[in-house]
Amino acid sequence: MAEPGSAVRDTPDRGSPVPLYFQVAGHIQSMVDSGELVAGSRLPHEAELLERLRTSRSTLRRAVSYLVELGVLARRRGAGIRVLPRRAELPADLCGLHDELLRAGRVPTTELRSFEIGPAGEHIAAALGLPVRATVTRFERLRLADGEPLALLSNRVPVGVLPLRADDLAVRGLYDLLRDAGHAPRRARQLVGARAATPEEAAILGEAPGAPLLTMTSTSWDDAGAAVEYGSHLYRASRYSIELNPTASGIAPA
Repeated sequence: MAEPGSAVRDTPDRGSPVPLYFQVAGHIQSMVDSGELVAGSRLPHEAELLERLRTSRSTLRRAVSYLVELGVLARRRGAGIRVLPRRAELPADLCGLHDELLRAGRVPTTELRSFEIGPAGEHIAAALGLPVRATVTRFERLRLADGEPLALLSNRVPVGVLPLRADDLAVRGLYDLLRDAGHAPRRARQLVGARAATPEEAAILGEAPGAPLLTMTSTSWDDAGAAVEYGSHLYRASRYSIELNPTASGIAPA
């Protein structure tokens, strides 16, 4: 589907095959994209929008509902309808979420939820190519963007690759730490999926139980071919997207 902000006039074109609500949504989207409506601001009153957009109440409400579904707007009880921050977009390369948020002009912060050192176990050992009793650092972090929960990140890192301290993870991204240790990730295998949030996950991420979450499991290797980290992550689908840019050689035949 085309982006709603493309080729949309201030008032709906009733002779266009494009649905009226989609045109109206596109105009509101353009107000956000241009900075007329900034993140956190309240959507103008319905009467003002009806006058400006020359549309019906039912069309306007459908357009607003559509933008809520897209994660552009949010309904807050007692606070009206507000503009949400732009969703973070992670290119499918080897740039960590912390770095990507900085590139996007967002302010990343981290809450370390758990941190321990122990044996890898069968599953993690297989993923990292280690003996079952090899020692790894296990940690879980809540990553926030501009103070808002964005992702729940769970990682395993061999202590022989990077001897981590809890304080290291409070202010720096994992990939940044790996680069400084001489183990910059150069290749990764990533599996992306989606599922519904459990009540516990929803509470941590600020979503409703059953809300859609993006999932990613990944293993990364350095230049020498050594596995340097294993990750299992959850992202808020309403605030986050993953950008894929396949080439012709990378597309499987249909």
